[in-house]
Amino acid sequence: MKNRLSFLFCAAVLASNLAGAEENAVPPAREAIEWCDIWISHANETNHPRVLLIGDSIAREYYPEVEKQLAGKAFVARLTTSRFVTDPVLLKEIELVLDQAKFDVIHFNNGMHGWQHSEAEYREALPKFIKTIRAHAPKARLIWATTTPLRDGKGVTYDTKAEYSDERIAARNGLAAELVAAQKIPTIDLNAAVHGHPEYHSDNVHFNGQGVQILAAQVSDAVEKLLPR
Repeated sequence: MKNRLSFLFCAAVLASNLAGAEENAVPPAREAIEWCDIWISHANETNHPRVLLIGDSIAREYYPEVEKQLAGKAFVARLTTSRFVTDPVLLKEIELVLDQAKFDVIHFNNGMHGWQHSEAEYREALPKFIKTIRAHAPKARLIWATTTPLRDGKGVTYDTKAEYSDERIAARNGLAAELVAAQKIPTIDLNAAVHGHPEYHSDNVHFNGQGVQILAAQVSDAVEKLLPR
C-alpha cells in the first residue's frame, strides 16, 4: 500500500511538472535529471501526530532513522526532491503533499541543489517557499535545518558545471537564518553537527552510516520537542 501511495503521488507530481512546463515559456535553469521522492507511511492511521521532512537526498538518507527514532511518537513522511527554490514545480510538489495529508510538524531545508542559480536568486525565492508551506499547512509547527557541508569543501556539478563550495553553502545558510529568525521559526544546525568531519561522508556530498546517525539524532530530538502533547 505504501509503495502504491508513493507511486500515485509521484505520478501526480509528473503531471504537475508537465503542466508547469507549459505555463512557463522560459523555465528556470534546471539540472539534467530532476527527481522527486514522496513517502507517506501509516496513511490511514490517526493515533499519532504526523511529521513531514522536506529536503533533498541528504534528508532521504536520514529519513529511515528518524522514522525509527520517532516510532510510537509520530508518523514520519518525506518529500525529498532535487528542485531548487526558484523552480515553481517545487511549490507544486509541496502543495500536492500538503493538500493531501495533515502534518503537525514540518521540518524543511533547501540549499544543496541549484548551484547554477545565484545566492541572490536563493534569497528572493526562499520567502515564497516558506509562504507556500504556511499557506497549505497553516497549523503545522515549522523547523528549518541548515544545509550540510561538503567533505572536500568544494566541487562542480556533473551536469551544469556549476561550482559549489562550503562558502556558498554558508552564504545560503546565512540568508535562510535571517529569514527564519524573522519569522520565529526554530533551526536545527545540521551543518555544525558534521562540519569538520570528513570521516562522516560517503562521498563529497552524502554521508555514511555514522554521519546519518548523527544527523538523524539531531532531527529526531528537535522534532520531538515540537510534537503536540
